[in-house]
Amino acid sequence: MDIGAMSMALSQSSLKLNAGMKVISISKEMTETQGQAMIQMMEKSVQPNLGGNLDIRV
Repeated sequence: MDIGAMSMALSQSSLKLNAGMKVISISKEMTETQGQAMIQMMEKSVQPNLGGNLDIRV
């Protein structure tokens, strides 16, 4: 294999690695954002008095 072809293959491999890492980074950020949104939604939905009393008419 000549040096030019080896250099080209190494460059393509590096590009694929960098692109993959960027996709993983974006996915991680998105997952963290969704997790924070889920936590906020759960905190807002907590109603400690809900279900404490039951009104029944006979």
